[in-house]
Amino acid sequence: MRAAVSRLVRRRAPDEDARKGDKGRSAWTRGRVLAGLSAVTAGLLVFHRAVPNAVGRIGSLLETFLPWLGLVVVVLLVSALLRRSATALVALLLPVAAWTYLFGGLLLPGPEPGSRDIVVVQHNVSDENTDPAGTARALADAEPDLIAVEELLPSALPVYERTLASDFPYKAVQGTVGLWSKHPLTEAEPLDIKPQGVTEDWRRGLRAVAHTQHGEFAVYVAHLPSARVGAGGLKSAWRDESAVLLGEAVAAEKLESVILLGDLNGTVHDRGLDPLTSQLNVAERGLAFSFPASFPLTRIDQVMARSASVGRIRTLPATGSDHLPVAAQITPA
Repeated sequence: MRAAVSRLVRRRAPDEDARKGDKGRSAWTRGRVLAGLSAVTAGLLVFHRAVPNAVGRIGSLLETFLPWLGLVVVVLLVSALLRRSATALVALLLPVAAWTYLFGGLLLPGPEPGSRDIVVVQHNVSDENTDPAGTARALADAEPDLIAVEELLPSALPVYERTLASDFPYKAVQGTVGLWSKHPLTEAEPLDIKPQGVTEDWRRGLRAVAHTQHGEFAVYVAHLPSARVGAGGLKSAWRDESAVLLGEAVAAEKLESVILLGDLNGTVHDRGLDPLTSQLNVAERGLAFSFPASFPLTRIDQVMARSASVGRIRTLPATGSDHLPVAAQITPA
């Protein structure tokens, strides 16, 4: 392998090396800084949980955009080739292996939906959406069993009801979150996930039981508080507090099978969602970056499950929202 890499990064002509200040340096002695950066990148990927959250929640901020460290690897690769450094190229194997371990499986094709699968759609429809009817039709076109929405305004609710009524005759709405279903829903009730610091009317969670052909599922729909990036880092205290409350509700759920759908304002690698990801399965395939819709950078719209696996998650075409809808297939255990 050493010989192959050396041939790939064979030295420049002596006169060129002299001009560049590399006279007498081999492909194995150039690029040590690049090699060090590769090691740091690999360390951030593998040990991202070691990055402290005490100041500005920097750890959570890193985890929000963790897949994009792959771009750093690409930049380092180009730099290593331009520098013709064998050392830097070999060191790149570290972050490549780390990124592949974390995210490579998500890029593999998922299985086609089977007869036992439950197809779900999750969408923050936006309180500024000027086309609720078009949005409702777009969600129905995915032919799901369940549709969960957030930022559902009272003025838009009748539009969603009319548009979805024929294919999704069962619904549950609490505050600004809603659930439409092809299967009967019972025990619909509000879910209290409001942080203590929120004083205004704030109803952004519900629980209902969906009676499907594969049994009963406790379905949770939630919209956690926003996490904002500012000069001081990531502000996510309310989001984290709300995630704890939601996690406690899921942990206390008596039904074995659970489906969680929601705009959780965090990625599955963000430690702020540990109360949920520690007890629920997440998508096994698909990156499905859903926010912002104009240039998706991250997926904060999530589908999770207990006593069931979440297969491929994918985005649907843009609607009038600043989020993209996501669809996933859930296979009961």
